[in-house]
Amino acid sequence: MDVNDVTEIIIGSAIDVHKVLGPGLLESAYEECLCYELNLQGIEVRRQVSLPVIYKEVSLDAGYRLDLMVENKVIVELKTVDKLMPIHDAQLLTYMKLINCSVGLLINFNVPVLKQGIRRKVLNYVG
Repeated sequence: MDVNDVTEIIIGSAIDVHKVLGPGLLESAYEECLCYELNLQGIEVRRQVSLPVIYKEVSLDAGYRLDLMVENKVIVELKTVDKLMPIHDAQLLTYMKLINCSVGLLINFNVPVLKQGIRRKVLNYVG
């Protein structure tokens, strides 16, 4: 399965979760339900993946965690905020660089229509 197929499944599953739950819940509830939906489809999901910071060739545990790593191809960061801000994009892009992942999704469940809360990010060069 290529990365575009994976992102399509993630987005479709997130839309299903949002249709059932709507906005207004905690991020952890959406995470739990999205993982359930992805697992039903046989998609591999790792939750709260530790992300060390590499500083001067030393790996340091700075407490960063990816919300989801899907099929070892796509990072998914979940939010329940009034509005996605540039800092949220920066966070996702930094995580993508740190873990050497070229595709990430930022999904904000606190919107009337989930399509308005989804951003897909692609790094052309990961290295």
